[in-house]
Amino acid sequence: IEGEDCDGTNDEGDAITAWSHYLQRNQSIIVDLFQGQLRNTMSCRNHNLSDDGSNCGCGHVNVKFDPFMYLSLPISDACNSLDDCLDLFCEEELMTGDEQWYCPKCKTHVDATKKIDLFMLPPILIIHLKRFKFSDHGQKSKIDRCIRYPISDWNLTKKRKSQNGIYPLYDLYAISHHSGNVGSGHYTAHAKNRFDGEWYNFNDSKCHRIDPAMEQRSGNTGSSAYCLFYNRVERVVSSRENGRHVEKKTIIRRQSISRPELWPHLQRAKASEWKSIRRSGGDDDFAWKNGDDSDVRE
Repeated sequence: IEGEDCDGTNDEGDAITAWSHYLQRNQSIIVDLFQGQLRNTMSCRNHNLSDDGSNCGCGHVNVKFDPFMYLSLPISDACNSLDDCLDLFCEEELMTGDEQWYCPKCKTHVDATKKIDLFMLPPILIIHLKRFKFSDHGQKSKIDRCIRYPISDWNLTKKRKSQNGIYPLYDLYAISHHSGNVGSGHYTAHAKNRFDGEWYNFNDSKCHRIDPAMEQRSGNTGSSAYCLFYNRVERVVSSRENGRHVEKKTIIRRQSISRPELWPHLQRAKASEWKSIRRSGGDDDFAWKNGDDSDVRE
């Protein structure tokens, strides 16, 4: 099942359709844990169609919803935090020269803009920082710029394009560090023990307890952080003898074709508003309807 090209007028419905097609090809615990969805927008900028030479193009817009396993974020001289790197990742890019895009309306390769947005985020969000780069002459080097990263309550609400789905609040639980340069280096890890709630440094056979906030304030980790692992947290209210208690939990929902209310696009609070309607075409032949029985997308 090939992904459909969309026009950006029905993002929420188109994203759900794209996800259903993806689940028919790929359905596993890996998808449930680590995979989210990006919104990829291409816009024609064919200046030959404009009398004044502007780059408004033919007006054709192509939107696709693509799954992702992790985010590889670029680092520039202006980046000081993980949010800065994420903003750079989502910046609009002009495609020219050898990178021109084939516009189906113009029926030729044209200049175009490319825009990537976060649309739906997974329970486990893996961030890879692009610390290694190549020069125009093919020489490889490492970027040692210090990048600040949140340890708890990383709120990605404003970074995510979709307004549906579970509230995107993340806590850090592990970091892979690289120290050294391109020619020689050493990997260590910081990870949080889920039983005692403490952080530990793992360096070959050595292991000792650390304070991650203090490590970051001292500047020991910001320039070596290479891969960061976040888990989405949901605040769950439970009753105890001394009253109501709010705690953070990571909840993994196993997904299936027949139960779209468990997909990441739909909040639990809205799950009752959606249902899958079986049709006569077979197990995978169904439509989505909301509470007022109107079709969402087939």
